[in-house]
Amino acid sequence: MNVEKLQQIFAQSLEIDAIHVVDDLTYNSIPEWDSVAHMALVAEIEDQFDVMLDTDDVLDMSSFAKAKEILAKYEIEFS
Repeated sequence: MNVEKLQQIFAQSLEIDAIHVVDDLTYNSIPEWDSVAHMALVAEIEDQFDVMLDTDDVLDMSSFAKAKEILAKYEIEFS
């Protein structure tokens, strides 16, 4: 399922336990999610879901919930 896939991408990119990857996980809310990690996260999302996010989407991706919302625009389904 795509939710689990995205959780794993967040966990690996941010080097945190997947249990911490919840909808209210937000950018800069944890030390691991800084600007450098954000770009690594975006690159991994693009690679794993075979999409190319536009700049606005990269900047708007401020939480795990927002990441799902953005990916939905690219026809990635989260049920």
